[in-house]
Amino acid sequence: MKGYIHSVQSLSTVDGPGVRSVVFLSGCPLRCVYCHNPDTWRKEDGTEREAAEVFAQICRFSAYFGEKGGLTVSGGEPLAQAAFVTELFSLCRDQGIGTCLDTAGSIINEHTDRLLKATDLCLLDIKFAAQEDYLRYTGGSLQQVISFLERLQKAGVPVITRHVIVPGINDSEAFIDRLQALLRPFDNIRQNDLLPFRRLCADKYHRLGIPFPLEKTPDCPTATIRSLAAYWSALKK
Repeated sequence: MKGYIHSVQSLSTVDGPGVRSVVFLSGCPLRCVYCHNPDTWRKEDGTEREAAEVFAQICRFSAYFGEKGGLTVSGGEPLAQAAFVTELFSLCRDQGIGTCLDTAGSIINEHTDRLLKATDLCLLDIKFAAQEDYLRYTGGSLQQVISFLERLQKAGVPVITRHVIVPGINDSEAFIDRLQALLRPFDNIRQNDLLPFRRLCADKYHRLGIPFPLEKTPDCPTATIRSLAAYWSALKK
């Protein structure tokens, strides 16, 4: 089966546990205001490649994975090509390579459950904690993400949630309160990561001729991340 590939990063230490190769797919239904990869929005801008061919490339780096590493598929949105990712993950599992799905949980279809059976870990980007914010800043649905999280729990897939903190939008304790309330029912969540918004992607928007919605938004201070992380930890006690 062929998939639309944006790029392949041979080795990474920030896309899941351990050392991992990362396959970035093309195509995403969301338009998040802080998206760092606008060049992955259109599926047809990617390169068509067979799953077996991509797997062979990943195998060249497998000696570096160790016990915790493996393959992460990101995007774009991997769920937009769930059948392709399922084939790629199945090939990896047959060779003992760990599989990690990096997704916004924005698509559920007839391929979803089969993909989750081949997934060892999910990095789930939960962008906002209120439906109106989700619609305004991503064009997507919070309920869709929660429904996907429910499927992850049913399938027994462990989850690391990720949340980009943007100054003036969700950099408050009230956001953490709402987020904790949303996530409380789920016992498959292993970790919650707060990530600072950075304007590093602005140049990419300029080169593509796309307006960057957060052009005038400052980077999120490290102190804000530390403060909100401490507040979250205190709420858990």
